[in-house]
Amino acid sequence: MGETPPRSADASTGGSGVTTSHGRPAGASAQSAEYPAIPSHRASLDGPGMGGGGALPRRRAFGAEQAFRVLTLAAGTMVLVIIVAIAIFLVSKAIPALQANHENFFTYKNWAPNEGEPRFGIAALAFGTVLSAVIALLLAVPVALGIALYLSHYAHRRIATTLGFLIDLLAAVPSVVFGLWGRDVFSGPVTEFSVWLNKYFSWIPLFGGEGPFGRAIILGSLVLAIMVLPIVTSLSREVFTQTPTANEEAALALGATKWEMIRTSVLPYGRPGVVAAVMLGLGRALGETIALAMTLGAGFAISFNLIQSGGNSIAANIANGFSESNDIGRGALIASGLVLFAITLVVNMTARVILNRRREFTEGAA
Repeated sequence: MGETPPRSADASTGGSGVTTSHGRPAGASAQSAEYPAIPSHRASLDGPGMGGGGALPRRRAFGAEQAFRVLTLAAGTMVLVIIVAIAIFLVSKAIPALQANHENFFTYKNWAPNEGEPRFGIAALAFGTVLSAVIALLLAVPVALGIALYLSHYAHRRIATTLGFLIDLLAAVPSVVFGLWGRDVFSGPVTEFSVWLNKYFSWIPLFGGEGPFGRAIILGSLVLAIMVLPIVTSLSREVFTQTPTANEEAALALGATKWEMIRTSVLPYGRPGVVAAVMLGLGRALGETIALAMTLGAGFAISFNLIQSGGNSIAANIANGFSESNDIGRGALIASGLVLFAITLVVNMTARVILNRRREFTEGAA
């Protein structure tokens, strides 16, 4: 057998093809100008468009998005902190008065915390607060929904714009103006109306009694209804105008009249928004102070009679009695404010539950 011929680097003997198949010689001594060293950090040399699979640019540690997220989180947390701080303040100030009370705070009707033996309860005040607010909503909501539907689907654009602007102006009127107007101007017609109701419908417990009439639940509720009206109207109108046009056109294409289209397309779609508007109006009515302080009779009794003078609310009682109260009396008023705080919180939580139940329908309709 012959010896294996040595490999040559000369191209004439085919050695060139053999050596190039190895890529480059191994070892540091074989590196030369013909076979330059390949850097170990190849990715760092690959620029854009070189196809080297360069590393993605590093994400900035703190940018605008992160800053906005932190700000929103801080804002949401601050709301919770404020609510907790208010609750702590009310509880801490109310405990001494509640300890000095000689009656059950939740069931006692009268309010006499400034006497030698403090006796006070929230029963009559809470009843008057809820009753006046509910009657105000019963009077305001149907009118507000009718106005909202007229402005959104019936009125000409110019008329709707003008009337909507005028209704929104009612929300800017201070409550003390409503209170003065209700006490000095509106109380006369309401008194005459109460006398008429008592004359012909005294067999109904709501309109019974021997008088006097005037500064009663009916007057305060009517003033509250006027104050709540622009809030419910504005929000309901905005909700109704957001109804998808396809839903309305589909109902009309199937032969529905305009009212049938509203009943089957607009009202179901806007129901969550209307509920939110009503709950917002209820919150306004529950917390109203000056208007009720000027229109109610400041009585402490649980009665469904709407026309006989009397009635009171938690906020109105605080406004009327805070300046004349001693330490125990102020603590008692703060304790009543704590009850109002709890009622408002329950109303808002109920509204949230109702809206969550209707969210699936709203998202599907959108």
